[in-house]
Amino acid sequence: MPADHAITIRGVAKRYGTIKAVDGLDLDVPTGTCLGLLGPNGAGKSTTLRLLTAQAIADRGEITVLGHPIPAESKQARAQMGVVPQLDNLDVELTVRQNLSVFARLYRVPRAERRAAIDRALVQAQLVDRADTKADKLSGGMRRRLLIARGLVHRPRLVLLDEPTVGLDPQVRQELWALIDGLRVEGVTILMSTHYIEEAERLADDVAVMSHGKLIAHDPPGTLLAAHAGRSAAEFYGPPDRLAEVENLAWAAGFRTRRTGPSVSVLRAEDIPDSLTDALGGSGERRAASLEDVFVMLTGEEVA
Repeated sequence: MPADHAITIRGVAKRYGTIKAVDGLDLDVPTGTCLGLLGPNGAGKSTTLRLLTAQAIADRGEITVLGHPIPAESKQARAQMGVVPQLDNLDVELTVRQNLSVFARLYRVPRAERRAAIDRALVQAQLVDRADTKADKLSGGMRRRLLIARGLVHRPRLVLLDEPTVGLDPQVRQELWALIDGLRVEGVTILMSTHYIEEAERLADDVAVMSHGKLIAHDPPGTLLAAHAGRSAAEFYGPPDRLAEVENLAWAAGFRTRRTGPSVSVLRAEDIPDSLTDALGGSGERRAASLEDVFVMLTGEEVA
C-alpha cells in the first residue's frame, strides 16, 4: 500500500449465497482525507466497511488498512481506527463517561492517560455537561454524538462512519457534520458511508459511488458534477404528456434528463442551444446542478 494511502482495496469480492454484496472493488483512500461512500440500499457500502474491520472476510482480493493486511493483521489495524456503527449499540445502563471508559480500556489507552482521553472525547462530542447521564436518558442526537465520541476516545488515525446521521432531524445532522468536519481539520482520515447526498457534498473530499457491489464512479464532487451533470439544470413542469414531450426533445438533442416528481430536469442547461429552447417553449426554471443529479444519472435510482 502506498505510504500516502490509509486504505487500499484491490479486486475485493464478497458473496452471501447468490448475492454479490461486493463485486471486484478497487478503492483507495488517501491519508488525511474524507471519502464519502454513496450508494442506494444494498449497494455494498456496509459490507465494505465490515470487510475493512474483518467483521466479514473477503472471498477474494486484497485489503490493506494503515499499512496492515486484512484480515491477517486486523487486530493491529483496529487498534488505530475508530468505528461508528449505524446501529446504536450503546450500553444504556452506563453513563456517558462510563461508556467511554469501557472503550478506552478496550482500546488499551494507558491508565495514566485514560481520564484525559475521556475528557477530550467529551469535549469533541459536546457532551461534557452530560458526562454523568445514563445513555438511555439521552436524545437521539446525543446518542449519535456519544457513538462518535466512543470511536474517538483513543485518538484513531482512521475513522469509519456507517450512516452517521441516519434518522436524525436536520438541526442535529448539522451539529454532527460540524463534529466530523473538525476531524478532517485535525488530519484524521475518514471513510463515511451515507445515502444523504448533502452530507457527501458538505464533508467529502472525494465521493465514491457504489451500485450492485461495484464502484461506478470515484472523484471529487466537482469533477463528478462536471462529468455527469454540468453546471446547471433546467426544470420544466406540467402534466405527464408535457413532461414526456420535454424528455423526447431533450434526448433527441443529446441531453440527459431526470424526472423529479412533477417536473423534468434537463441537465447541462448551460449548453442548451437556442433551437432547443424554442422547441421546449422556453428556458425552464434554472437551478444549479447537484450531486443528487449525478447520483441518479449513475445509479438510476432516486435518493431515499
